[in-house]
Amino acid sequence: MGITWALSGFSNSPRCVTNVPIPAWGGIFFMVAPLVLTDYGSLTSSYHYKPKSSCEFVAKNPLPSPAGNCTIMVGQSPTIIPKGRPAMQPADQPNPPTTRLSDQATNLTRRLPLLWLSLAFLAGILFASQVMLPVTVWLILAGSSLLAAILFRILSSRLPLSHAPPPPDSPAPPTSTLFLVSLSLITFFLGSARYQASIPAIDAHHIAWYNDRQYDLLVTGVLTEPPDVRDTYTNLRLSVQSVNTGDESLPVGGLILARILPGQTFHYGDGIRLRGQLKTPPENEEFSYRDYLAREDIHAYMSSAEATLLPFRGGNPLVAAVYALKERSLAVIYRIFPDPEASLLAGILLGVDTGLPAELQQAYKDTGTAHIIAISGFNITIIAALFVALFSRLLGPRRGALAAVVGIALYTFLVGADAAVVRAALMGGLALFARQVGRRQDGLNTLTFVAALMAVGNPSVLWDVGFQLSFAATLGLILYAQPLQEWVTQRLSRIPLLAPRAAHIAQPLSEYFLFTLAAQLTTLPVMAYQFGRISLVSLIANPFILPAQPAVMLLGGLALLLGLLYPPLGQLAAWLAWPFVVYTNRAVELFASFPHGVLVLGDFSLLFVILFYAALLSWTFAGSRLKAFFAARGLALAPMFLSALALITFLTWRAAFAAPDGRLHLTFLDVGSADAVLIQTPTGRTVLVNGGPSPARLSDALGRRLSPFDRKLDYLVIASTQEDQVAALPRTLERFPPDAVLWAGKVESSYPARQLNEWLADQSIAVTRAVPGSGLDLGAGARLEVLSVTPRGAVLLLTWNGFRALLPIGMNFDTLDELQNGQAVGPVSVLLLADSGYAPLNPPEWIANLQPQLVILSVAAGDADGLPDQDTLDAVQDITLLRTDRDGWITVSTDGAQMWVEVEKR
Repeated sequence: MGITWALSGFSNSPRCVTNVPIPAWGGIFFMVAPLVLTDYGSLTSSYHYKPKSSCEFVAKNPLPSPAGNCTIMVGQSPTIIPKGRPAMQPADQPNPPTTRLSDQATNLTRRLPLLWLSLAFLAGILFASQVMLPVTVWLILAGSSLLAAILFRILSSRLPLSHAPPPPDSPAPPTSTLFLVSLSLITFFLGSARYQASIPAIDAHHIAWYNDRQYDLLVTGVLTEPPDVRDTYTNLRLSVQSVNTGDESLPVGGLILARILPGQTFHYGDGIRLRGQLKTPPENEEFSYRDYLAREDIHAYMSSAEATLLPFRGGNPLVAAVYALKERSLAVIYRIFPDPEASLLAGILLGVDTGLPAELQQAYKDTGTAHIIAISGFNITIIAALFVALFSRLLGPRRGALAAVVGIALYTFLVGADAAVVRAALMGGLALFARQVGRRQDGLNTLTFVAALMAVGNPSVLWDVGFQLSFAATLGLILYAQPLQEWVTQRLSRIPLLAPRAAHIAQPLSEYFLFTLAAQLTTLPVMAYQFGRISLVSLIANPFILPAQPAVMLLGGLALLLGLLYPPLGQLAAWLAWPFVVYTNRAVELFASFPHGVLVLGDFSLLFVILFYAALLSWTFAGSRLKAFFAARGLALAPMFLSALALITFLTWRAAFAAPDGRLHLTFLDVGSADAVLIQTPTGRTVLVNGGPSPARLSDALGRRLSPFDRKLDYLVIASTQEDQVAALPRTLERFPPDAVLWAGKVESSYPARQLNEWLADQSIAVTRAVPGSGLDLGAGARLEVLSVTPRGAVLLLTWNGFRALLPIGMNFDTLDELQNGQAVGPVSVLLLADSGYAPLNPPEWIANLQPQLVILSVAAGDADGLPDQDTLDAVQDITLLRTDRDGWITVSTDGAQMWVEVEKR
């Protein structure tokens, strides 16, 4: 069976260093690692293993062994197997038969007590993030649970118990289960206490106390890591020692992030004085930089600072030496490799991906291969394989394993120790430790224990996107990698021509396709929730790109090592590695160029994430029970599953059609003699301008066009407060709430306007009053600008590159004079006629000066006022005219240079 290292991970979030330094992790590791391998009385089986000098390290791609007595194969789920007999099997027993995951669920409580204890600890952290109680309260609850557990244990020990061992597949005894529940309560409350204790006290002794003052401060501290150098700025992270407010210098603590101009050179441990205004880190509706920095224990920020080097140093000399090696290694990589290959290798080998251009970084994200750039479990797997082979040969199996653990820890620290890397390193270290002591390592046990161990050091790691993706990917490999490979092997063995080599064919197919599928199955909800987009080409791109990565790492690492020792040799080795690095970049760019390769979902509901994981894990661990449950009630599970799959497919395609395609879309909805314009931007934002008189028609139109996973508006623009223009909004916005509102016109103009204003206030939705020159930045260069404001509303101009659309929804006669009958506006691509074609507000001079290519008329069929006026129709007779009463809804799409038009009824 072997010991499986599920080390594959992803990290799309910026790197951070956890609060607990690597040396502390080492101490915690050696204190608590035996807990993972404890027998827990009769709850687990005893495994015996005698270390041998020769071994097999089996996984994906074969590597030569320096010793000649080991086969080293590197992949996403490597297995360590000593020669002579399979590792970690019960002594003198044959290999156990393959069991399905649903059958294993029966014994989860008996076999994996640490799984539940770790999950309880993590649940306690999540619970405490919502229920804020003092640390002492959580500790009292934990102590009470401990006393209850001791009392329960004493009482249960007096009951007569059978000494016969339980059958292998029998459920845990009630006493064992209840005792485990009581222990889980203890760890739950301890997790809550740990989270609460991690929240810093912001007082006069903390640097964040001095945030948001309207004057410059002098902050003195020590640089805690090398500068983060970008194209136009450099980030410095300081451990603060004092702050000078101008009156006095005060001793304070805490961390600060400061942004300075590029060009200055600093190093880890430098004493630095910063001058600038301290601010609370910013946040907006798309990203909270405040929460991101808070997870790294940073609560103060200088967006523009002046830095001065001081004549003193701090920090750890060993850490300084490691960082100096990293800086020198980075310089060597850029000296022996050309860009962008040098920047890619800097990310793969050293965890420094800031040199990659934004377009190439986006290509890796769009193809689902960003885990290649960032240091992940894949990289740690290869490093671990090399360390095991090298150190076992030089120092022997036991000392070699210990040296490999130390080497993994140092490499983890060298590359930045973000959450995904720490997770992979800890699991790798536990696997080596388990191998040496002859114990079985259960993947679920280890994964949850490592997550809990990381949360002990930094509870905020649970909100780190890199950690979430790494955890989810590893979970997918643990649960589904081997079953998928066995399933493919069985299917291939049924084909007579392929049966003799079924296992050999299944191995690469599994490593490069099925294992990627297993990881993506469990990471899909996280990516949808965190990024609002998923890659549709990932399953194709990864099998083409992953096979080259061992060569990239090994040859690139060899070139770096030789370059550090003797640059000419490093340059020679670099030319050997260069083709594989070039291939990686070019393949990613090729797959990123595929049309519709990314499905943009917008804001993805957390409820969908929870339901997805609940359904997936229920099917995984209780599939047979679910079948029996539904069969007993005369229900067939297969049709239900197919129906659910059809529903998911329908929702996915609907979301795909609602997803942005890089163009600007302007839809004039058919709402009668009023205006309702839906703007969908190239970046996926949605803006509704007015709404018309009918809630039913407006709600139907929005429901057909917005993603089912993102039923909200980014902006609502009130361009007229007349009753027929806004009557539909109060009821419709309850179903499609906006994030923000831009309001023009008097609230008192109509009852629906007053009703809408009250509803927005009750919902605490931000309302900005429109003034000439104000507007909305819609992203990618698109802008909705307010040209004029009247008591009725506003005149709006939508622009993107060469495209211009004029929306005079709230125009009056004064506006015609103010805009010089259109001369102040200039030619436009699209013109919406004002007031459903009312002639006095659409004079021929106005239309002639605007020179529109397309004219839109929003009017009801058989309008009660006889609109549009014939004079207006005569003024646009030589221009393409589309009308909602005849054409239905009208959609204008543009790439900024060309324009496409789609209508409902033609």
